Amino acid sequence: MLIFTLPVSFLPGPNNLLSAVHSSKFGFNKTLPLILGMVIGWFLLGIAVGLGALFIEKNSMLLTVLTYAGVLYMIYLSYKITFSLSSEDPDFSNERLGTNTGIILQVVNGKAFIHLLILMTVFGTAFGADFIGKMIIALLNVLIKLTGWIAWALFGTALKIQFNDTKSGILINRAFGFSLFCVAIWIAIPR
Repeated sequence: MLIFTLPVSFLPGPNNLLSAVHSSKFGFNKTLPLILGMVIGWFLLGIAVGLGALFIEKNSMLLTVLTYAGVLYMIYLSYKITFSLSSEDPDFSNERLGTNTGIILQVVNGKAFIHLLILMTVFGTAFGADFIGKMIIALLNVLIKLTGWIAWALFGTALKIQFNDTKSGILINRAFGFSLFCVAIWIAIPR
């Protein structure tokens, strides 16, 4: 389970990129509410997928719809990041993302559904096939994912310190926004 989860937790994906870009704009501490939302959303999604793994596997159309809803949401976020205001703008603080955004991102994150579906079906009985076993897997998984989100947020904060002028901030926003857009398109491409 660790071999499956650990590498994926540090790859660039919607949660990691959003953690990095948000902390590069607002700092690590102001990114914590967003990360808290990711933790809550991922854990709840893990429990839901654990309990509904068989239903989700049989109804692939549900996963497809959620994946494309997630892609649209990520494209929206990438647009907001790419064309976000500079830190000197008085409306800059209104762009901060919070706990609700972190939760919503998990609900529409098709990559999260697939990751958790594989986790729950392949390793679903590692701690028992009952509700408690699924909760343990979801909890362990979210703790591993949390390390990745924090690492990316710290990376974003380091970028903010290194590139603290307006021009650099705009370039960082554009690079992260484009990266998130590329991840969304990658998720949308059928395999």
